[in-house]
Amino acid sequence: MLGALARSLFGTANDRIVKGFDKPVAKINALEPEFSKLSDEELRGKTAEFRERLAKGETLDNIQAEAFATVREAAKRALGQRHFDVQLKGGMVLHSGKIAEMKTGEGKTLVATLPVYLNALEGKGVHVVTVNDYLARRDSEWMGRVYRFLGLTVGVIVHELDDEQRKAAYACDVTYGTNNEIGFDYLRDNMKYRQDAMVQRPFNYAIVDEVDSILIDEARTPLIISGPAEDSSELYRRADTVIPRLKAEHFEKDEKNRTVVLTDAGVEAVEDILRGDGLLPEGISLYAPNMVSVLHHVTQALRAHKLFSRDVDYIVKDGQVVIIDEFTGRMMAGRRYSEGLHQALEAKEQVEIQRENQTLASITFQNLFRMYPKLSGMTGTALTEASEFAEIYKLEVVEIPTNVPVARKDADDEIYRTLGDKTRAIVKLIEECRTRQQPMLVGTVSIEKSEELSAALKKAGIPHNVLNARFHDQEAQIVAQAGRPGSVTIATNMAGRGTDIQLGGNIDMLVAQADAELATKIADETQRNAELGRITQELKAQVERDREIVRTAGGLYVVGTERHESRRIDNQLRGRSGRQGDPGASKFFLSLEDDLMRIFGNNKVLDWVQKKGMADDEALTHRWLNKALET
Repeated sequence: MLGALARSLFGTANDRIVKGFDKPVAKINALEPEFSKLSDEELRGKTAEFRERLAKGETLDNIQAEAFATVREAAKRALGQRHFDVQLKGGMVLHSGKIAEMKTGEGKTLVATLPVYLNALEGKGVHVVTVNDYLARRDSEWMGRVYRFLGLTVGVIVHELDDEQRKAAYACDVTYGTNNEIGFDYLRDNMKYRQDAMVQRPFNYAIVDEVDSILIDEARTPLIISGPAEDSSELYRRADTVIPRLKAEHFEKDEKNRTVVLTDAGVEAVEDILRGDGLLPEGISLYAPNMVSVLHHVTQALRAHKLFSRDVDYIVKDGQVVIIDEFTGRMMAGRRYSEGLHQALEAKEQVEIQRENQTLASITFQNLFRMYPKLSGMTGTALTEASEFAEIYKLEVVEIPTNVPVARKDADDEIYRTLGDKTRAIVKLIEECRTRQQPMLVGTVSIEKSEELSAALKKAGIPHNVLNARFHDQEAQIVAQAGRPGSVTIATNMAGRGTDIQLGGNIDMLVAQADAELATKIADETQRNAELGRITQELKAQVERDREIVRTAGGLYVVGTERHESRRIDNQLRGRSGRQGDPGASKFFLSLEDDLMRIFGNNKVLDWVQKKGMADDEALTHRWLNKALET
């Protein structure tokens, strides 16, 4: 009670940190009239002036206000975007080596330009770390216009570059790249024999986008460079034939901890099968020292069949087993499970079994990013992991207020008895929203679930787009147009999608699509530009009309088809709606048959729900239930 009284009188610790930025922001705003009068050349000249002052002994903090004012003016001219005051505060949080939590749609990409420019002035290089190649490319081109305008060099590290191109990109003032590429370059550099063959220079400062996804969800994921080991593909195929012959009493599965083990009866059954197949000599136990390889192969085959599901944990594409990232729903091309599990999955799916590898070099993201002398990050949801950031990385999380208050209405969860009841309720809500032309974003936890829902919508005759690892290439186009009147978009985990859902549609994307279509039809550039100008005006008018229709209908409606293990991913999905003060709504639908309810369900809650007795298609909503589910 005393704590609540103190907070109401003096504000929280976070409020006091944010309030402390008011004076520096006022200082930057006071410089705006003076900087807006500078010519482009004079504004570019500020970079050389700042570098000179740093060489004479001034610190980055001394020139922060002027550098931020310079970037704001450059962004107005190069991008037509002006940083809000809250974005300046976000930039200060990043420059001070902390994590800025900013809600979805608050312009984190633009915020990063402030500390990136300031820290790049020292000439030691700044890394901006994103979650995929598409965002690294997009941001380096988009925000690169600001840096190049101010005379800085910009590089981007993506999958297909050779060593010379990588070296040139790392030598730039600002380098965009994914966590995977930067990590693998670090490992490859440590395996080289000559210093001049290394592509990276010493780490200086990194800003990690979607910092919770990279530094928490994937923190312990090892990046491994491996070389081929001996071929044992035949043994995997033979071990794979054993598992379908086992019965339920032959193994014990713990879904919560993702483990599966053979029971005593299971060991006997496996030994009988192996003896029949000629893999185990008579009188020898499966646990005999000389049978360790056979035991390992059987164990991995058991895990592949009983713990890993196709279209949930992995997909089969072009005759290969491709892992799906459980946090972002994206394909992880080139990544393989270790210790023979990937080969066991290949045997299960009857595709070509690739040779096993032995580890030559390895590092986790946790250890990689702790090597940066200065580290900061930004995301829409970091407070739920604030204690982990503080403990592991010594990083403080600062919540930046929104530019405009959030107007989204978050409804209580609805709980149904069966999956069928839940699906019917979701389809009914989608039909209602389509009638009033309200766009919908429907979040699912796996490809399998998104395709089941897609089938239900097709049956109901509802047109929709599906965004999952299968249609990963059209990601930006699908997300960019998810705010058009009456559109329905089904998406697996929205974590780190990085593209704004704008009400009425994204004009830049529509113009880019029109330009690409015209390029195939009109060869003459002057004629093409004239036609593009005409189409752009039409598109702008159309988007304005559509935006008004969507606002009147209630904004973007976000539906969660079940709760995710990580509450933060639910919050990220919710945060797609209600950006920059837009209207919006969100609701989660659950059923007693959901995996999460089955595995983690609080029995008291489930017992209470069962006792209530629910008829078919009847929903249960109560704020106590919400609280219990959240816990």
